[in-house]
Amino acid sequence: MIRKAKINDAKQMHSLINYYAAKNLMLSRSLNEIYENIRDFWVYKEGRKIIGCCGLHIVGWENLAEIKSLAVDKRRQKKEIGKNMVDKCLKEAKELNVKNIFVLTYVPNFFKKFGFKKISKRKLPHKVWTECYKCPKFPNCDEEALIKKI
Repeated sequence: MIRKAKINDAKQMHSLINYYAAKNLMLSRSLNEIYENIRDFWVYKEGRKIIGCCGLHIVGWENLAEIKSLAVDKRRQKKEIGKNMVDKCLKEAKELNVKNIFVLTYVPNFFKKFGFKKISKRKLPHKVWTECYKCPKFPNCDEEALIKKI
């Protein structure tokens, strides 16, 4: 079941995200950051276990949002959980009248299936980079930027 994240989901989300971050497949998120942004997140839950999570973060620009921290339990991949969570984020963005959604990712082909197109990171507004200074890879970001117009 996909639903909006709740405070008591944060620790499981943190473990899931940072499992992949430890493998250099996504960026890590602190537990504090997850708590502060809990309203951005969707979770896929089975029983008491968080199987997946994904966030839609409005970037402080009236027509731009980011899909971030998409993670699905390794035992449940290839079951369309990630696809369904991205669909939820895209639907929510449309309801909020967001015109453009971007991702910074190590798996661009997954997002290309949704119609995202590669873009130079330099074309994204500077506001996008407000979280980047906390990243251990800053300023040498090796994620790919993609964008989708809604």
